[in-house]
Amino acid sequence: MSDADKFGGTGPVREAHQFDVSALYRWMEQHVPGFAGPLNVEQFKGGQSNPTYRLITSNQEYVLRRKPPGALLKGAHAVEREARVMKALGRTGFPVPTIYAECHDASVIGSEFFIMELVKGRIFWSSTFEGVENEDRHLYMEEMNTVLARLHKVDYISLGLHDYGREGGFVSRTIDRWAIQYQKDSADAGTEETMDRVIPWLKENLPERDETSIIHGDFRVDNLIFHPEEPRVLAVLDWELSTLGDPVADFAYNAMLYRLPSDILGGIAEFDLKALGLPNESEYVDHYCIDTGRTEIPNLDYYVVFNMFKFAAILHGVKARAARGNAASAEASMVGNRFAKVAQLAWAEAQRSPSMRKR
Repeated sequence: MSDADKFGGTGPVREAHQFDVSALYRWMEQHVPGFAGPLNVEQFKGGQSNPTYRLITSNQEYVLRRKPPGALLKGAHAVEREARVMKALGRTGFPVPTIYAECHDASVIGSEFFIMELVKGRIFWSSTFEGVENEDRHLYMEEMNTVLARLHKVDYISLGLHDYGREGGFVSRTIDRWAIQYQKDSADAGTEETMDRVIPWLKENLPERDETSIIHGDFRVDNLIFHPEEPRVLAVLDWELSTLGDPVADFAYNAMLYRLPSDILGGIAEFDLKALGLPNESEYVDHYCIDTGRTEIPNLDYYVVFNMFKFAAILHGVKARAARGNAASAEASMVGNRFAKVAQLAWAEAQRSPSMRKR
């Protein structure tokens, strides 16, 4: 079964994520302009953190994104932050869904939520862009790159997002945060030897450079909605991990698809890129550098390891939530089991890095 089958589309609302639809109906009547019933609710299959629903009415469709039920970590699943950054970016013309309404009253459906536009278009589950002609594939890859570069050039201060995160020290703080979370989740999800090696390696080889921009945190092809027929991004989704941070680290998360297999984040490491009409890693990096006015990206290998570590920690958390019974996706157990594989890939990349070769 492909990722598109497992995570694409909608289905019935899962038992753990059901809520009082009549209460939502009454709330939408009061807070969503133009809303008209009847209201039918389906749940998107994808999403490992914040449950997401498709709301179908007589004249329009919406998306509802909420915090999951149950006990939550402090600061986690902050749907209000997602709504805030999308509203701010929308004012600049950046491709994000329109936010229609927010609810901070958990008593309505059991947790805070927001309602946004349902953007219809084309979603790809792999950066091979299946279904696109070979001569056009590079255009889709370049568009993904360009949109991320555009995000990193946004003046977050002028948008009132100066307090959306902390300036400077992003990579160091992130390592500490996820290392601590990894240890906490180990009681439910176990440990992995290579993960235990990567953490000290990252701390010992931390680059001295530092800069700050808005970062997405999970910028990958399946979080983008493309135009049905054109290589143009209509919407960037899933802003839960967005913050102020290092744009190079954010770009490396996206670019690490070149070093991942196809069953991890839609990686393309095993494909013949030239035969598919896709740019190679060097060309992809050069494209980003041109769009952001850089001459190069020093320490790219380090940032790839950093992002593999972070993603491994996220998968570890999914595995832990599945063990505790409050994961957002029915596929959470399977996704969580990829944790060890990603940790092993991170350590393999660390061993190939220049800092290791010098030892």
